[in-house]
Amino acid sequence: MSADVPLWAGIPAVALLVLAGVFSLTGSVGLLRLRDFYSRVHAPTLATTMGAVCTLLASVLVFSALRSRLALHELVIALLLVLTSPVTAMLLMRAARYRMRRREQQAAGSGDSAET
Repeated sequence: MSADVPLWAGIPAVALLVLAGVFSLTGSVGLLRLRDFYSRVHAPTLATTMGAVCTLLASVLVFSALRSRLALHELVIALLLVLTSPVTAMLLMRAARYRMRRREQQAAGSGDSAET
């Protein structure tokens, strides 16, 4: 079965896929270039989530055009991704903050005991 994607769906789908690549590349570069943990978590969370959403929207366009009906399965994936990615980043940041605070307390506690 050979199926050609109509031009009205193909051009926006290609634009969305290029935009998704730009978002993903931006998130990856941010992960490498940013200095502290919190910034490193923030960049990929936002950028790669938007990249995935653009990819899923391109998929909705193409499969809706090929099937001649609206394909919405991808929107459920996008919704779950948009909901879970920030929550995961927030939990990672809380864990990092907890570990940092614990190290500071241990360093302060060991410094006090050495003086007495």
